Amino acid sequence: MPTARTTAPRRVLVTGGASGLGRALVGLLAARGESVLAADLAKDPPEDLPDGAGYQRLDVRSQQDWDAALARVREEWGGLDLLVNNAGVATGGRIEVEAMADWERVVDVNLLGVARGCHTVTPLLKEQRSGHIVNVASLAGLVHAPGMSSYNATKAGVVALSETLGFELAPWGIAVSVVCPAFFRTNLHASFAGKDTAMQEIGTRLITGAGADADEVARTVLDGIDRRRPLVLTDRAGRAAYYGKRFLRPLYNRTMAAQAARLARRAERGTSDPRSVG
Repeated sequence: MPTARTTAPRRVLVTGGASGLGRALVGLLAARGESVLAADLAKDPPEDLPDGAGYQRLDVRSQQDWDAALARVREEWGGLDLLVNNAGVATGGRIEVEAMADWERVVDVNLLGVARGCHTVTPLLKEQRSGHIVNVASLAGLVHAPGMSSYNATKAGVVALSETLGFELAPWGIAVSVVCPAFFRTNLHASFAGKDTAMQEIGTRLITGAGADADEVARTVLDGIDRRRPLVLTDRAGRAAYYGKRFLRPLYNRTMAAQAARLARRAERGTSDPRSVG
């Protein structure tokens, strides 16, 4: 069931809105009467686009695409209440294995794509003196497991960007939230690319074997958006990991060191069996 909302419908732009968490959020928002524009890479809208939602072709790496989306929002709605920077790609790799070209790709999408969205819509939100920016990061932005340096770095950057803008934009009545979900079942693993295929196997196993799916996570995320929470954690395991790092740092350090040791043993054996790292 869609989350209830009693205030006036919002005007919402969701990047990465054609699949995964973005698609689930678009469905929930549209079902309760919000004006929603799903943005994604494909030229044409997906066949299963929820009723009532519009579609905009948007590559978050392109400032031209962002400008076109902003122009449409201004023309059709006269403003924007909520931007959800959700688009992202998966990556994983040990520092000496993952190519710098793979780093450049994930930084351009996961970090600069979010920054471009914030940069593009902020003048409009300041004109309105209202609005809400929601940046989807990951638990990897808060808890930094070995073998995921590029992904962790971009998601940590999104967390830092969101905290910064939360303070910077508050005088204009603009809220900023960051969403940090743990692994959940989605098609994110399809975006893996790069040289470290062993780490990508591990990531794929964690994504496809997760307990929650995108619809479940979307309901929790939307509740956090409605409550304008600065940080939205989506599950018990994620909260335990986050607060464990904050308040039980020696235990966190031992856990990460143990994961790194297993990763090193696996590398020495030359095996690609993802079960050897957990």
